[in-house]
Amino acid sequence: MSSLNFIGGEKGGVGKSVVSRVLAQYFIDKDRPFTGFDTDRSHTSFTRFYADYASPVIVDSYEGLDLIATAFEDAPMDGKDKSVIVDLAAQTAAPLTRWVKDSDVFSVLAEMGVTVNFWHVADAGKDSVDLLGRLINTFGAEPNYFVVKNLGRGSDFSQLDESPALEKALTLGARVITLAQLHEASMRKIDRQNASFWSALNNRSGEDTLGLLERQRVKNWLKKTYDTLDTLPL
Repeated sequence: MSSLNFIGGEKGGVGKSVVSRVLAQYFIDKDRPFTGFDTDRSHTSFTRFYADYASPVIVDSYEGLDLIATAFEDAPMDGKDKSVIVDLAAQTAAPLTRWVKDSDVFSVLAEMGVTVNFWHVADAGKDSVDLLGRLINTFGAEPNYFVVKNLGRGSDFSQLDESPALEKALTLGARVITLAQLHEASMRKIDRQNASFWSALNNRSGEDTLGLLERQRVKNWLKKTYDTLDTLPL
């Protein structure tokens, strides 16, 4: 099936754009067609790193959000299922919820054979737990939920593990995955290059070029992440 992937978490700084970027690279490396949308007006990091695949979208209007759904009408020429990645900025839940409910988005996409995945990217704080509970209470059993423990934003996820929010999510079939931390200096170099992960691994010139062992660490991180993504119904 095709999939619509909302990469969220509702708060800033939890690593939503990193998850969007690695999922985009995963689809590219797996030869799976996708379209990306970037809802962050201030940083547009998803668009910067994957400019050939992602474009900005305004969440404050139904016309802007409608572009996400209509992307599935443009079927790939090779007949492959198509996916969409939406990098959600912080505090976009309210307009997104109105659009989903007023437009009956889940039913429309289900008729098109599109499954909807909500990715809740979490740090180790209480806010992420509370926001997961709000997400589950808002959308219920209709979409899939992927809860991402981002080790780049904390290591002790006991608050999440012991929370009623996660328990309820699990009863709805949520998948919990862990995103390992990429070496901080290497990530900074990739960011300064405005490069996709592929470009960063293959660039051999410039001030922020990754060194031999840095490239190997990024490759290992991508492989580990891909092995995790392989377990999800994408």
